[in-house]
Amino acid sequence: MLIRPRLTDHYGIHAAQIDLDFAIPFLDEDIPLYLDPFMLWRSPSQQDQSLHTGLVNAFNHLGYLAAQGRKAEAIETLIIASECEEVGLGTSLTRKGKRIGPDKATEILDLFESIPQYQQNGFRHFEEIQLFVEGISKDRISDISCNILKSFLIDFTIDQCEKYGVPTQPCHVKHIYDYRANRFVRENGVNLPVNPENGDPIILVPKRWMRFAPWINYDEYFEKHCPQDEISHTPEDLTRVKVLAYNRHNYGVIEQYVQAKERCFEDCENDPLFSQIPVTSAKRVFAQIKKLPSGKTDGADAKYEKLVGRLLPSLLYPKLDFAQEQARTEDGVSIRDLIFYNTRATPLLQELMDDYASRQITFEMKNVASVERTHVDQLNRYLTDELGNFGVFVTRNPLKKAELTRTVNLWAGQRKAVIALTDADLEQMVEVFESKQRNPLDIINKKYVEFRRVCP
Repeated sequence: MLIRPRLTDHYGIHAAQIDLDFAIPFLDEDIPLYLDPFMLWRSPSQQDQSLHTGLVNAFNHLGYLAAQGRKAEAIETLIIASECEEVGLGTSLTRKGKRIGPDKATEILDLFESIPQYQQNGFRHFEEIQLFVEGISKDRISDISCNILKSFLIDFTIDQCEKYGVPTQPCHVKHIYDYRANRFVRENGVNLPVNPENGDPIILVPKRWMRFAPWINYDEYFEKHCPQDEISHTPEDLTRVKVLAYNRHNYGVIEQYVQAKERCFEDCENDPLFSQIPVTSAKRVFAQIKKLPSGKTDGADAKYEKLVGRLLPSLLYPKLDFAQEQARTEDGVSIRDLIFYNTRATPLLQELMDDYASRQITFEMKNVASVERTHVDQLNRYLTDELGNFGVFVTRNPLKKAELTRTVNLWAGQRKAVIALTDADLEQMVEVFESKQRNPLDIINKKYVEFRRVCP
């Protein structure tokens, strides 16, 4: 089966993550990013700014309900808003989360009463609740934002699905925020893509709103803005609970922090799902690889796997999106693979799909002086109809004649292609990565062409 399957891979959408306006959802786990409402506030787009206004107004309406004696209604609404499974953002391995309880919702709503500035004017950035309430962090901020913005996100999803040909079907969506009624309502017959593994609806989120942590967040506040000495002169007594309690009674400190974050808003940028290492780092990593001896002495094999695992995803991006590093054990031998999604973005990648059904591409790392027949046989068994019949050894030296013949025989008998990237090939890939005049994938293309020339 596919490793970390994504929505686009399941439906045969041939697009790299970098070319899409939305973050491609995984089918069996969350995307490790979060919607940051500050990205809407700092956006030059009038649409984004209006959405932020609507988001904050909806949150502040909860304070209004509580003040009008309708606190139970506000608590219920906040509990619903605290988890948004359809977007699949966060760190869950199941795309399932848990909502906050009534006590936590009450603690959040009490901020409208206990802090005069919120009582009078409401929140300007509701993510400030992270600075007052224990257990509220980036995942809750993201989910509350997604739930209140869900109507827009549904329209965005439908538009993107029509653009790229992602199938949709009528779905029941339990909680969509109605801005006229100021409450969540259920809608039936909403055309959305669904998770083929369980039939749950999927909602897409614009990449431009996503960050690994909100621009306004507790960790940065604590490190750079919190008057720690005023709270406790003893470091071990400076607990999060004490900081949050101090914040509730000293709103001016929080206001200064938020104003500082607003002033440097131009530095706030969305985080990509994958970031390439710089050229200097690539050269440094390869230099470390080159110094390593082959074999397992002093953990050289593990170091090799770690370094190659840092280098290759950056060299091959964005033509190949990195799926994950995967360890497997066969016959007592630990084997580590790098798995990539095949975006089919080049003639080579399209050929690998057409001729070898390679929806994903496996790179097996072997820090050995020479690849042996057993290694070839192991990789051969791993190449399946689901993953595809093209594999790459990342090893120190070219294949010996006997092992090269073995790979040729695999092609002749089973139409499986196995090539090897050596230290010399990695060095050339780093060179073209630095020059930017060619793509490192060209070296893999060259190795494949050389392989096919010796095939019958």
